[in-house]
This record gives sequence, structure tokens and C-alpha cells, in this order.
Amino acid sequence: MLGEALFGPQPAAEAVIAEEAGAPVGFALFFHNFSTWKGRRGLYLEDLYVTPVARGRGVGGALLRYLAGIAVERNCARFEWAVLDWNADAIAVYRRMGAVGLEDWTVQRVEGEALRRMAGA
Repeated sequence: MLGEALFGPQPAAEAVIAEEAGAPVGFALFFHNFSTWKGRRGLYLEDLYVTPVARGRGVGGALLRYLAGIAVERNCARFEWAVLDWNADAIAVYRRMGAVGLEDWTVQRVEGEALRRMAGA
């Protein structure tokens, strides 16, 4: 399923892999969204992962900077992602890199049976 989503005829997302000495130490999975407010697409980071042994060595920051470069290159209006509110270490890194928390917004989710009910199924 993941292979089709990333490498099929209509990829739903893209991924980049961070390597050290030829070995993978992290990845970022992202896709484009669209802002009617800005009239342009944006870049949304869905997953950022760094192996435990590589944490604290700048791998996550390098991945974020790389994706920011993609967003600029593709003329995206913004680059955004969600983070769990208890992940203080990650939030601190994001703030140091210039990210701003959207205090007025909350993420809403419908899945599973609730999604089927909403669809009238």
C-alpha cells in the first residue's frame, strides 16, 4: 500500500531520506495542500523521523531545512506540520527554526466508523 502511494502512477506523497555514511538515519514524508487564503499550494510535512542514535546531531533540522528549500523552490505559500503538544523538545527546535504555533486552530479528525457514518454509509 505504501509503495503504491509513493511510487504508483499518481503519488499521494513524497519522501526524502537522510543518510550518514551511506546508512539511513531519518526521513520526512510530505505532500502538497492548498490554501484558498493564499491562492497557492503549500507543503505539509506528515512524518519526520530520526533514528534514536542520530537524534541530537542536527538530522531533523537538516530535513526541515531541505523541505523548506523545496517549498521555496516550488513557490509554496507556506510549510506546515502538526506536533503533539507534549513534545516540548520538538516544539523548542521548531521555535528556534522560526516556526510559529497556531494557537487559534485545532486539528479535527474523523476516521473509521465515524467516517463511514459521516459519509452516510
